[in-house]
Amino acid sequence: MAENKLTWQSKLVLLAVLPFAGTEVVLDCNWWASHAAPVAIWTIGISILLGLVTWRLRAATPAAALTGVLITASLMFSTVVVPYEPWHTALVPTLAVSLLAFVATLAGRRQKEQLGTAEGRKGRSASQVAANLGFAALVVSTPVQSWLLDSHWVPRHAAAPAMLFALASAALAEAAADTASSEIGQVLGGRPRMITSFKAVDPGHDGAISLAGSLAGVIAAAIVAYAGMWALGGGWSLFAVSCAGAVFGLFFDSFLGATLEERGWLNNDAVNFLSTASAAGFALAMLCAMH
Repeated sequence: MAENKLTWQSKLVLLAVLPFAGTEVVLDCNWWASHAAPVAIWTIGISILLGLVTWRLRAATPAAALTGVLITASLMFSTVVVPYEPWHTALVPTLAVSLLAFVATLAGRRQKEQLGTAEGRKGRSASQVAANLGFAALVVSTPVQSWLLDSHWVPRHAAAPAMLFALASAALAEAAADTASSEIGQVLGGRPRMITSFKAVDPGHDGAISLAGSLAGVIAAAIVAYAGMWALGGGWSLFAVSCAGAVFGLFFDSFLGATLEERGWLNNDAVNFLSTASAAGFALAMLCAMH
């Protein structure tokens, strides 16, 4: 009941992400179509293909698949380098997030159905996709990158394109970590405990953590962080910053679940969006401290 009363938060997440991502895609597509058509063709084509596959696998509703198309295209356009190669953009870490979420959701599905915590058969909703991937698209966009540089949040000598992507990479890695932690923890984690009180609770309880689930989350974060490092360069510094931000966001997610979500003040979409934002924020703090 409380979750239904908070659906406005899911709509707010969509409102924060979709108009921005959609505008970015339209403007970038128009610019690249005029200056280097293959960039626009490959970016839009791959994003649509990924959306169709996700929908056909019933991992997402049609609206969620379309949301994923816009966010993926926005991330890819924002990380284009010349000479252009699609696999050296944010496509790779975004694809890693999708694959990890798909596999983790399928793991032990029958057991999760018995617990009543399994993902719906129709797949993720548009607000879930926006909550998990949307902040990465926002923080890596050209206006935000320019603001970070102009406001001196990131020193210019440290602002190579790959390191600026560390914020988005941390947000993507946190999204994968959160899903893996929750889905795997319900299957292998045994009886979880609340992050705030360590009181034993049932699997799937907001704010509950387990050793197996946490380890699964850290591994998922490392995979996505490595995928981002491989695709965009930046070396192990990018990996370390992204992974550290993701792990911070993973436990911040549990903290929000145990406090604000437990009290009915936030719904799951809001928690996920804020957790990816916290991962990016922690990565930004690390970048500032490193330079």
